[in-house]
Amino acid sequence: MSYIVAIDGPAGAGKGTITKLVAKDLGLVSIDTGMLYRCHALAVLRNKIPISNEKEVAGILEKIDINLKNKNNKQLVFLNGEDVSTQIRTPEVSGIVSQTSSFPSVREKITKIERKIGYDWLKEGKNIIMEGRDITTVVFPDAKVKIYLDATPIERAKRRCRQNKRNGINQSFEEVLQAIMERDKNDMNKPVGALKKAPDAIYVDSSKSSVNKIKHKIISIIKQKTKEIEQ
Repeated sequence: MSYIVAIDGPAGAGKGTITKLVAKDLGLVSIDTGMLYRCHALAVLRNKIPISNEKEVAGILEKIDINLKNKNNKQLVFLNGEDVSTQIRTPEVSGIVSQTSSFPSVREKITKIERKIGYDWLKEGKNIIMEGRDITTVVFPDAKVKIYLDATPIERAKRRCRQNKRNGINQSFEEVLQAIMERDKNDMNKPVGALKKAPDAIYVDSSKSSVNKIKHKIISIIKQKTKEIEQ
């Protein structure tokens, strides 16, 4: 029986990195839902849509095509056929994605996309691992394995700075930290799909652990939970 591993947590907690590593080790299909919201935010910027206009911000989703593809063990996101995997990581997109993703109508539309992607893989007999902000609470509340991956704001800012450097993005640590703290506030206070730990999610703090240790800890959790499913 196919299963879903759902992972939630704040920006920079390492969800994307850990999810990909776990997926590779266990042969799971990895789905980064944050890329969908960032791709939508990029479309909002490109179309010069006022981010306060919910109708237009949500309406653009009816006019664009967003698609996720796995290539060479790397997940890529395409906007109308264009690979925008790097463009969605710019400070401009990071600066508005929490706002554009807070509209109930936007979350409703993208949640449908997330569920379709997940169920399509399940129908093919694949086990999936999906990460985001509300996967355990809204998108797949019945997921058999739920994890909340966290880290301190300072540690997350350090990680985001390293990621920005790799992507050629120039932004100071202070700017990144401030952006992360503002993002946390917005994400935790969304009227729909707010970031919070599901009651039955297992809490994992990655602040002081290596990527490898966190990977093995989560793999252990998945194996234990799926074993319980089979019994």
